[in-house]
Amino acid sequence: MSWSEHDADDESAGPLVRPYAMTHGRTRASADFDLITLVVAARSPHPDEFWEPEHLSILELAQRPVSVAELAARMNVPAGVVRVLLDDLRAQGALIVRAASLETSTPNLTILKAVADGLRAL
Repeated sequence: MSWSEHDADDESAGPLVRPYAMTHGRTRASADFDLITLVVAARSPHPDEFWEPEHLSILELAQRPVSVAELAARMNVPAGVVRVLLDDLRAQGALIVRAASLETSTPNLTILKAVADGLRAL
């Protein structure tokens, strides 16, 4: 196998930094982040602050409200890793967290009935 073939195999293997390295071995966030929890960057990183590349990616992606699930998908890392990284950012005041309220997460019965009627009509 030539070096170029070996390099191609490495590219398909996935990210070079493993999830446990991104979180420094931590497996849980101190706050509860549901997959539908919305987060938005509260500020840009200060020049004297040091953030890991993954933290900076989150701050960039969270310029507009984004869910935990969407961050995990865009970053191609497990949601648990994103939760730990979000916890770091929240603790430093770099992130605003908006948990889904019961009002918005409760299904609207009128919509559910319309969907069921539409499915029956098929």
